[in-house]
Amino acid sequence: MFSLNTLKNEGNPFYGSYYANITEVTKTGERTVRFTFDEPNKELPFIVGELPVLPQHYWEGKDFAATTLESPLTSGPYRIGTVDAGRSITYERVEDYWGADLPVSVGQNNFGTIRYDVYLDDTVAVEALKANEYDVRFEPSSALWATGYEVPAVEQGRLIKELIPDENGRGMQAFWYNTRLDKFSDPRVREALGYAFDFEWSNKNLFYGQYTRTDSFFVNSELASAGVPEGDELALLEPYRDQLPAELFSEPFTLPKTDGSGNLRENLRAASQLLSEAGWEIQNGQLTSSTTGEVMTIEFLLSSPTFERIISPVVQNLQRLGVEASFRTVEAAQYQELVQSFNYDVIVESRGQSQSPGNEQRDFWSSEAADTEGSGNWAGIKNPVVDELIAKVISAPDRESLITATHALDRVLLWNYYVTPNWYLPATRVVYWNKFGKPETYPPYGLNFPSVWWVDEAKAAELTAN
Repeated sequence: MFSLNTLKNEGNPFYGSYYANITEVTKTGERTVRFTFDEPNKELPFIVGELPVLPQHYWEGKDFAATTLESPLTSGPYRIGTVDAGRSITYERVEDYWGADLPVSVGQNNFGTIRYDVYLDDTVAVEALKANEYDVRFEPSSALWATGYEVPAVEQGRLIKELIPDENGRGMQAFWYNTRLDKFSDPRVREALGYAFDFEWSNKNLFYGQYTRTDSFFVNSELASAGVPEGDELALLEPYRDQLPAELFSEPFTLPKTDGSGNLRENLRAASQLLSEAGWEIQNGQLTSSTTGEVMTIEFLLSSPTFERIISPVVQNLQRLGVEASFRTVEAAQYQELVQSFNYDVIVESRGQSQSPGNEQRDFWSSEAADTEGSGNWAGIKNPVVDELIAKVISAPDRESLITATHALDRVLLWNYYVTPNWYLPATRVVYWNKFGKPETYPPYGLNFPSVWWVDEAKAAELTAN
């Protein structure tokens, strides 16, 4: 009871959305509680079963929302050991962990200590890995993957570079427009700005051809919409026809394409036409609102210098449209604060999705979340159709209905151009020193690292000897 109420009232806003349909929790016995829901919800009983239990005797008298470097009391297989703020955090295995012998735990939690080091620059981080300063890196950069590991250790098999395909839904990485700002309130403006991103050129010249363009908020899964709505999905969307773009019902959703040459004149011409229809015109070389006289300025807020090379061509293309475009890279804590307070024009973020979407969708897209600082509704979406489709996803009685409702939600989000989709890779890029043992077969939805890996003493000794 304490855990639920604390998370709902004092935790991240995500939990308020996640547990929104729980109206009451009451004690019914020495070790039993009763949760009361306000409506049928297929997922909520399972979510409640996953509720992280907080030790009430530890947290009482403390500010749960306050930032602290004091290690909290936990009951998992690891506890926080040493913390070097801004540099590293070390977790130590609890040798008398109460759940060690449960069947679900056997074979897991094999490392005595796990340390995470912080690097502020990806290039420095890669050099540190090659110098054997740490053991494992999940490589996010296509350029570093393609060119950063041409060293003898990789050729000799001492440093393993492995691309591991998986079946994980990749969600949506994108440029997210803050529609709380008037300049982004018109979907024609947002659609127009998407023409300034030349994915084909970027994939060829920046990404070494590694990526596929994202065209769904649930890409790489059966939850992604495709074609035009038909059957049950069409029936679900039909009552909202007058609130949705007419093209949603008659055309497959597509994104602008180029030949990859860098010549996107036709795309910029299409963008200019959309901007003109939305009331923006060139005045003194600047894109200006014909009603307010406001000059279109756009700043991309970044958390990593790695993305600057990707954003720079987009900024240049926007400038060709008359937009006063720029980017700003800030350190992680400032970025988090700015995002949580919705103080940005455009951010680059990735919204992951589970294979069974449900209550968390409120935090991502709902009108209520748009006004809740710290929520995951980065785009500031306030759309009554989206709100109702979220409810359909949450209340879906079976898998088939869930897929139908998710297709409809995906389609409505796409056709409102809240984001400019980026790209995805249906695999994980990992580089690690050859000292580990691991299961022969990878699970289909991820590596499960570090849970089920372990240090192979023979490999570690050979690595040290060489």
